[in-house]
Amino acid sequence: MLKAVLFDVDGTLAETEEYHRCAFNAAFAQLGVQAHWSAQQYRELLKVTGGKERLRAYFTQRGDLPDDAQIAQLHAAKNALYAQGIAAGAARLRPGVQRLMHEAQRAGVRLGIATTTSEVNLDALLRPLLGAQWSRAFSCVVAGDQVAHKKPAPDVYLACLARLDIGAHEAVAIEDSAAGVRAARAAGIAVVATPSQYTDTDDFSQADCLLPHLGEPDLPWEHLPPGFAQRRLQLADLQRLAGGERRAKAGALAPQD
Repeated sequence: MLKAVLFDVDGTLAETEEYHRCAFNAAFAQLGVQAHWSAQQYRELLKVTGGKERLRAYFTQRGDLPDDAQIAQLHAAKNALYAQGIAAGAARLRPGVQRLMHEAQRAGVRLGIATTTSEVNLDALLRPLLGAQWSRAFSCVVAGDQVAHKKPAPDVYLACLARLDIGAHEAVAIEDSAAGVRAARAAGIAVVATPSQYTDTDDFSQADCLLPHLGEPDLPWEHLPPGFAQRRLQLADLQRLAGGERRAKAGALAPQD
């Protein structure tokens, strides 16, 4: 029985990664750092989860790694610039996200967040999108700075299961990246993948279901995939994915775009 839907954030709830990239570049310029990340370069850097970790990986590869204080300063400047951009109305929820959230809430299925992003970035994104009391919509919120290891490690998902006091078979995760899919699967959770702007070339072979987005009545999928009643993801589809049916039915649930 499905008891919780667990959402990733960046790229899943909203297309945010381009705003993150621009904020990194603005932070480099603000602090006089000779660096600029192109879209293609950022696509590769996203394989490293976590902003500070991404900065370390980039500068290590370049051969001039700043110390921890400099990394922290860069990351803080980037987060402030990102928050400014989001507050100005830069982001929107992806199709079907709010609809599915409401459907789950009406059915008594709890919502959770399992993200690599920091709590400050989470608040910066969801406050303008869902309101100042956005956290009330979620029964648990686990951010990357609350666990020992970030995705693709399963830590954030295991923490969600523990806080909700449910089993892995009672939850479904929604992710946009291969690292997120691997994290959910490592925790034993069925996962729906909805690739985003920067993850559309990822390997989603471990996902139980691959969809272009969650779908809306006025923005349906182009085709009706086998096993679906509507050209949008519904709570009944997640019910089928949860528990023992998820692997047996994976083929029937794969969309045909």
